[in-house]
Amino acid sequence: MHRRTFLGLSIMGLASLAVASPKTSLSPMFLHVSEIADFESARLRLERVRQYVGFGNFNLISFDTVLYYARNISSIGEFTKGELDLLEKLFYDETSKYGFFGRRTCDAITTAIDERETEKAPYSGHYIFKGEPLDAFNRLQKDVGPSLILTSGVRSIPKQMDLFLNKIKACNGNLSLAAKSIAPPGHSYHSIGDFDVGKKGFGYANFTEEFAKTEEFAKLQTLPYIRTRYTPNNSDGVQYEPWHIEIIGTANRV
Repeated sequence: MHRRTFLGLSIMGLASLAVASPKTSLSPMFLHVSEIADFESARLRLERVRQYVGFGNFNLISFDTVLYYARNISSIGEFTKGELDLLEKLFYDETSKYGFFGRRTCDAITTAIDERETEKAPYSGHYIFKGEPLDAFNRLQKDVGPSLILTSGVRSIPKQMDLFLNKIKACNGNLSLAAKSIAPPGHSYHSIGDFDVGKKGFGYANFTEEFAKTEEFAKLQTLPYIRTRYTPNNSDGVQYEPWHIEIIGTANRV
């Protein structure tokens, strides 16, 4: 068994002994002071990999490929044992203890995305899975109009890890607060077909509740083959995300 997979199963087995329910009042969880140095060095090392391979490629990169670049590119530098242990802990840990109750979408940190199963969105660094997700997005652009754009598609585990680490940094080490806006790695629906949409020219506001006030959002609510994944007061414990699309029907048959 792969070392990282074995470690993950061990962590999940221990953590399952004390799983909280969504109704449990939990105290915020923070990085331990002993983890801060490894956290920051791992975060910066992952950032260097992203800068080296480019934004678009990073959306699809596997964890093993990240490690390969880190070992072989001197400007990136190899991950230390402490850094790897922390990344594995963040991936395999039981997230309900810090208030995130979404289901696991990837079982192993080494789970890779097959690029042949994705299609690149024109004029962007984003990808979308072929099949139902791509059919749904194409149908959305017809039903809503050309002002609807893809703002985030397929996310690899390193991509989600990068987002989560940076959100933890922005939240001053508060894991509970970070998980309200960024799903922990291994729990992102972007790895299995979900995607984010926005209004062309709306910029950062596409990732705020301002998007819910747009004509594009109003049109989305009338369509039978998609819905908003994270509604207000959702059971996953995530903030309201009006831009996050969940597919509930086959778009080309609706």
